[in-house]
Amino acid sequence: MLANRRILLIIGGGIAAYKSLDLIRRLQDQGAQVTPVLTRGGEQFVTPLSVSALAGNRVYRDLFDLTDEAEMGHIQLSRSADLVVVAPATADLMAKMAAGLADDLASTLLLATDTPVLLAPAMNVRMWEHPATRRNLSQLVQDRIAVVGPNDGAMACGEFGPGRMAEPAEIVAAIEGQLSGGPLAGKRIVVTSGPTHEPIDPVRYIANRSSGAQGTAIAAALAALGAQVVFVTGPADVPPPQGVEVVAVETAQQMLAAVVAALPADAGVFAAAVADWRVASASDRKLKKSRDGMPVLEFAENPDILKTVSHLDEGRPRLVVGFAAETDDVIENAAAKRARKGCDWIVANDVRPATGIMGGTENAVTLITEAGSEDWPRMGKAAVADRLARRIAAALAD
Repeated sequence: MLANRRILLIIGGGIAAYKSLDLIRRLQDQGAQVTPVLTRGGEQFVTPLSVSALAGNRVYRDLFDLTDEAEMGHIQLSRSADLVVVAPATADLMAKMAAGLADDLASTLLLATDTPVLLAPAMNVRMWEHPATRRNLSQLVQDRIAVVGPNDGAMACGEFGPGRMAEPAEIVAAIEGQLSGGPLAGKRIVVTSGPTHEPIDPVRYIANRSSGAQGTAIAAALAALGAQVVFVTGPADVPPPQGVEVVAVETAQQMLAAVVAALPADAGVFAAAVADWRVASASDRKLKKSRDGMPVLEFAENPDILKTVSHLDEGRPRLVVGFAAETDDVIENAAAKRARKGCDWIVANDVRPATGIMGGTENAVTLITEAGSEDWPRMGKAAVADRLARRIAAALAD
């Protein structure tokens, strides 16, 4: 897919710049032509010689190169690629892009280009969560800038949380998605999947019956249409799909936090089977049988992820899709849920044991929108996912 495709790679000033060397190698292995741009900050972490040797191309560093600028070289450079990739995209670079600043070669190229841009953010967790960065990210997504990552994990500064640059393989997959030309190219979509596990003690938990198969199929179908997918998954039975950004969680509270961190997005598909309740005070030790009888568990209500996202004042996806697994009065209950939650669509299905749907390979759903309900025939979960993904693509195009 990447053979002879031209990638302009801007390497920002962060410790994650070392991953850009691996990214260059992976792009080269797939036949892509990489033209590197190294910022002054980036030079503190990787050398121009190593970048040039891997890319097999000259490294561009300075805006005022007399030979090139006599012919407006920065304009030509900014528009000669099929895709501009910024990895790592620092908080500073994102701020410059959001504000339209152009005081060095990298920011000037990004302002002058009419080529699609993909960012791979990397920064300290506090910087990523700062309101200024969140505002900048929201503006960039509105400007149709694609984003991959960041991931959760340990950082060079010793902190843990969101801010790690996506791995090179994830960035390559996102590049393929951007260049695939699919109807969802350039769209960012959050998908939740699987059950949540609410701990009782270190060895016991409360959960819903969900394999995660349908949510996984939906994420794969959206990625196949070119979307940049953030896949927030509980402990599912099936592995996550390729080509998506995976955020693994266990509890409903963790899932909500991961979803909010992934916003803004063009669409949200909430297919996870989230536990409605959790134990108010989970024990940090295994509960033992005793002569005093059964332990008494006090429950607390979990956050309503679908309702929370549907009612956001800022960052609400243009299209919010919920799921309703029902055992009786399927259409009536699902339509009431759509009104109660405030989402745009509800995908309803009958999960009575006799249907074999919960944990099975097939699904039979009804799509409920403002316009009414639409019954879909029983089909494989991959086929349901493909049909839903194409409906989402059509809705976002409108």
